[in-house]
Amino acid sequence: MPSDLLIRSYTREAGVRNLERENRECGAQGNSAVRRGQEAKVTVNKRFIESALGAPRYLHDEVSEARTHPRPRGGLVWTPVGGDIVFIESARMSGNKGLILTGQLGDVMKKSVTAALSYIRSHAEALKIEPDFYDKSEIHVHVPAGAVPKDGPSAGITMLTALVSLLTGRKVKPRLAMTGELTLSGQVLPVGGIKEKVIAAHRAGVSHDHHLRREQERTIWKRCPTRSGIS
Repeated sequence: MPSDLLIRSYTREAGVRNLERENRECGAQGNSAVRRGQEAKVTVNKRFIESALGAPRYLHDEVSEARTHPRPRGGLVWTPVGGDIVFIESARMSGNKGLILTGQLGDVMKKSVTAALSYIRSHAEALKIEPDFYDKSEIHVHVPAGAVPKDGPSAGITMLTALVSLLTGRKVKPRLAMTGELTLSGQVLPVGGIKEKVIAAHRAGVSHDHHLRREQERTIWKRCPTRSGIS
């Protein structure tokens, strides 16, 4: 549907102001084509929208676009214009107790990486990871879109999953996104913005069933257009 294309590929906001503006631009382009005699009538389809507005500004299946190895983990975050998905990439090199963090991360998110690494080191045997892996490794964690500041505790569980996947070689489901603050004991604490994050997961192409803490279930049942896409 043309309206779906406009919403998913050309607007990303909490309201509908940009959607109204893009609709007006399509209407103006269609009227202009009729007045010039180029078209007897205008059919609003994907081809017309792209000719009027240009190439899509946003990917609506971002998960399919992230194709690296180890596969980047999808984390869900809240922004002033709604939820969004960020990808956590990780790499391991020869070294000695090194940790590199890139991607314009805020202090809270940096501490989430440190907490995840500490949990892995203290539970290495249970996770089937070499106990001395950090003594002979340098770990690099990168969050793409480096021009966009990122912060908050919500990526803690995603950081942990990305690092465990890296160090064990075990793959994680490709269409899986997660959110939650991680503690040193391995607990995942509840976070805010669940409704916006679920919508972001659905928009990005995440398709697995959701798993929520019981006290946050009511947010999904009452307010979200989709019940799938979050862990």
